[in-house]
Amino acid sequence: MPAGSMDTEKGLRKNSEGRYSPDSMSPDYYGESSVHRDALGRRIFDSFKRSPNYSMTPKGTLGADGKVFDLESAARNTATSPLSRTLKGRHLQMIAIGGSIGTGLFVGSGSALSHGGPASVVIAFCLIGVMLYCTVHALGEMAVLFPVAGSFSAYSTRFLDPAWGFAMGWNYALQWLVVLPLEIVAATLTIEFWNHGKVNNDAWVAVFLVLIVGINLFGVKGYGEAEFVFAIVKVTAVIGFIVLGVVINVGGGPDGAYIGGKLWRDPGAFNNGFKGLCSTFVTAAFAFGGTELVGLAAAETANPRKSLPTAVKQVFWRITLFYVVSLILVGLLVPYTDKRLLNSSTPGNSVASPFVIAIQNAGIEGLPSVFNAVIMVAVLSVGNSSIYGSSRTLAALAEQNQAPKILAYIDRQGRPIVAIIVASIIGFLAFLAGSSKQEDAFNWMMAISGLSSVFTWMSICVSHIRFRKGWAVQGHSLDELAFKSAAGVIGSYIGAIFNALVLIAQFWTAFSPLGYETMSTKELVNTFFQAYLAFPVVLIMYIGYKLWYRTPFIRSHNMDLHTGIRELNLAELIAEERLDRANWPRWKRVYKFFC
Repeated sequence: MPAGSMDTEKGLRKNSEGRYSPDSMSPDYYGESSVHRDALGRRIFDSFKRSPNYSMTPKGTLGADGKVFDLESAARNTATSPLSRTLKGRHLQMIAIGGSIGTGLFVGSGSALSHGGPASVVIAFCLIGVMLYCTVHALGEMAVLFPVAGSFSAYSTRFLDPAWGFAMGWNYALQWLVVLPLEIVAATLTIEFWNHGKVNNDAWVAVFLVLIVGINLFGVKGYGEAEFVFAIVKVTAVIGFIVLGVVINVGGGPDGAYIGGKLWRDPGAFNNGFKGLCSTFVTAAFAFGGTELVGLAAAETANPRKSLPTAVKQVFWRITLFYVVSLILVGLLVPYTDKRLLNSSTPGNSVASPFVIAIQNAGIEGLPSVFNAVIMVAVLSVGNSSIYGSSRTLAALAEQNQAPKILAYIDRQGRPIVAIIVASIIGFLAFLAGSSKQEDAFNWMMAISGLSSVFTWMSICVSHIRFRKGWAVQGHSLDELAFKSAAGVIGSYIGAIFNALVLIAQFWTAFSPLGYETMSTKELVNTFFQAYLAFPVVLIMYIGYKLWYRTPFIRSHNMDLHTGIRELNLAELIAEERLDRANWPRWKRVYKFFC
């Protein structure tokens, strides 16, 4: 009998090196054995222990005072973060399609409609949409190549200036830390549609906090699955509203009256003129906030090189269909003089969503409650994203030695658990919903969050411009990129300029708000800081960090263009994929170009 056959009978197998080893033996060789598993409680307890892959590089100690920012260690730590990498393509696509559809669109748009009129709303959302299309493509190009933790601040640190990365990281973290209580306050405003003060709002706050924090304790997989379900509900609702809105507008409602563009003539398309238009920009910016989460999620995606481009391309359809088309219909169905709109002349009224008002005005019973339930799902979704966004950004800042080191604690399930706890604690601000300052709290938090998004997007555009410059100076070509921004560098310039214009417009409306003639000095000061507080905060953080660490502006020839690239054989993979795409049928090429 051949030796190989005899070995097989004994249960031995050769490994790939032609040797016999325990790993290459069949299970029969050792007989049967049971797999030992700890009890559920022990496994849950152990999951919170520090990840064995975690390592924190100490701060640079060059210089007499040790005040030197270690750029190399910062890049290495964000590239090798032990965050879980379990997000799939379907998760990323739903995060891109419906991740930020929430309070800004469903509730905040009522404020924009009241201040600026329907034409101002459409113009503002279209301009912000164009800017965001360019921004997300720029982000996608960098995130596919460098899927690192805390991408926005990490790119600013690597391609612009570590001090600006510090300011942008904390700006983004504070934005999302504020969004959690903001969304829950918005939920209590919406739930008043059924509640009418029967149950204290703080009870609802507790319910939402438990749900949102619970989802995030399941890690990135829990976040991804929850967002997948939430996004399907929101997308279905918006598409359903668009169909219903068209039917109502042409006279298909219960009363059968044709509406058309009647409300654009009376009371009119614009309210408060050019200043009214400028006042809607910050609401539009807030409504689009969260679109950039696809870049933040890249570090926890199994294969960002394949799933990110698809998600980025879908932003165009979300902007066009879910925002622009739905808000055109809202403007056709709800007059900006409606007293139920948030921030109208009678604030605090229970019905704040213009989407619900449009359905009520048509005389359709039952559907307003259904749509209000969808708004509740949207609130849960964005609240869920807020803990995810703030915790990952805080952890990345800590990994770059720009935040307390304890925030970089990542457990064995790949969760930045300390950062999640901090974000959850900030959520207790939502208990303001039970006070008489409910709507004031909503306005303050929405203005701060909206302006923070503008800084983040502008930073992404400028980082992309500098990245492209460094890429060319160091002898690389665009053919080496796995994904190229459809808008290119020109799109990043457009995005940066648009963001700067939004900041200027917001400064004007903050300094000289609508109705300033009748306002006291105290009211004027409150209004200014309510709308522009993010600017001095960012400025103080940047200048303070710059003076303390004396960080350099990153020159093109000094940029780190290697740390964080996940595939070392990237050129070969790109060549194989391009060869495969060359054999695609025409319909598939067209589909992949847009989606």
